[in-house]
Amino acid sequence: MPGKMNYILALFASILLFSNCSKNTQSPAPTPPSPVIPPVVTGTNDMDFWLTKGDQTVLLQKQNVILTLGKVANNNAFIDVDSTQIFQTVDGFGFSLTGGSAYVINSMSATDRNNLIKELFGIDANGIGISYLRVSIGASDMDAAPFTYDDLLSGETDISLDKFSLAKDQNDVIPVLKEILAVNPTIKIMGSPWSPPVWMKDNKNFIGGSLLPEYYKVYAQYFVKYIQQMKAEGITIDAITTQNEPLYGGNNPSMLMNANQQADFIKNNLGPAFNAAGIQTKIVAYDHNCDRPDFPISVLSDAGARPFVNGSAFHLYGGNITALTTVHNAFPDKQVYFTEQYTASTAEFGGDLKWHVKNVLIGSMRNWSLNTLLWNLATDASYGPHTAGGCSTCKGAVTIATGVTRNVGYYIIGHASKFVPPGSVRIGSNNAGDLQSVAFVTPAGKKVLIVENDGTSTSFNIRYKGKWVTTSLTGGSVGTFIW
Repeated sequence: MPGKMNYILALFASILLFSNCSKNTQSPAPTPPSPVIPPVVTGTNDMDFWLTKGDQTVLLQKQNVILTLGKVANNNAFIDVDSTQIFQTVDGFGFSLTGGSAYVINSMSATDRNNLIKELFGIDANGIGISYLRVSIGASDMDAAPFTYDDLLSGETDISLDKFSLAKDQNDVIPVLKEILAVNPTIKIMGSPWSPPVWMKDNKNFIGGSLLPEYYKVYAQYFVKYIQQMKAEGITIDAITTQNEPLYGGNNPSMLMNANQQADFIKNNLGPAFNAAGIQTKIVAYDHNCDRPDFPISVLSDAGARPFVNGSAFHLYGGNITALTTVHNAFPDKQVYFTEQYTASTAEFGGDLKWHVKNVLIGSMRNWSLNTLLWNLATDASYGPHTAGGCSTCKGAVTIATGVTRNVGYYIIGHASKFVPPGSVRIGSNNAGDLQSVAFVTPAGKKVLIVENDGTSTSFNIRYKGKWVTTSLTGGSVGTFIW
């Protein structure tokens, strides 16, 4: 028995020795990784924050952060929102539904088209709520070819407009508008002509030229027929401008119309024709760049034209956006509109995001505009269709090819249209250094602040009624804050 016991003890010792040798000669077993535990977000969230970054890593996304109104002292700059300062009431935000836009949208399958229209115009959580559209009266340069609603053979005229027809809009524009109205029946629509029928013009050409005075009365009836026949299709035209870019005659199509000619046409023909037909559609002057505020001021200074004119429309391919305030201050009882600015296929996303949000979106709103419209809603992969000589670099808000690509214009407008519905009122807010801002109160009582950081990354405070939240934006980013 002792021998057997000694044998067992010796065997146990050898096993123990082998085990210790193994531990000393092998690498230690790896430690299992600790589980990744997401940070616990605590506190009361008083403010929602939606973000787009210029590098496209974040695109109109709601941020998972807690923003609590309080009074924690810090050294950050303040953006103060003041709902006691009341400015203009907003009509809406959107784009131009050109003939080319309607064509590429209408070329989609019924299911894809329906989904896109709901996304663009829907007011639910999945939509960006576009609330204002501009359409061309006849063709713009973003149609496949120029046309009007009364095109004739050379040498012919149609004084009674017996041959007037919306037939060319029946293919795409009218069907797409009807689908949009089914999603958003309160959307506002503005019409703008690029050219009248060429038989009314002194050069008998779609490009340039001027309206012959003997056709002023006929052309006024052309507008009347357009509005009445669109209404018969179930489409209400809320406003018209008398001429797109009246100081530029090089587009295809286009027409020149100086301020005196426009005032004459409105006071002696268009305004009286609307009154006689019982048309409530607003007449809006100018519709061109901010470098010539003297043009709309001249039209509004005409005592005969002024009663018929609701306001003036602007683009920003020249001049400064403050021209809108110049005209507003000269005629505070008249409205101002911002109706066009394109984003280019040759430009970079981040640069366009910064410039357009700062100057067009925030800039037009801070200068009394009732709306903010970018240019073309949709194009194909080649930035068409467009006329010969028309814009070949105008990028749509969306590109429609094998699928749908959302471009920078989508996000520029989306940061407002998704959160600031028609009927919202602009209220007071300040710019703080490189932080550009504009604020609103919605019909539901929500406060909305849009901020663009034109500089480098920075933290700042948003203060309302003596309390504030602290947040930050990287350089070139855009944030929309709602509370």
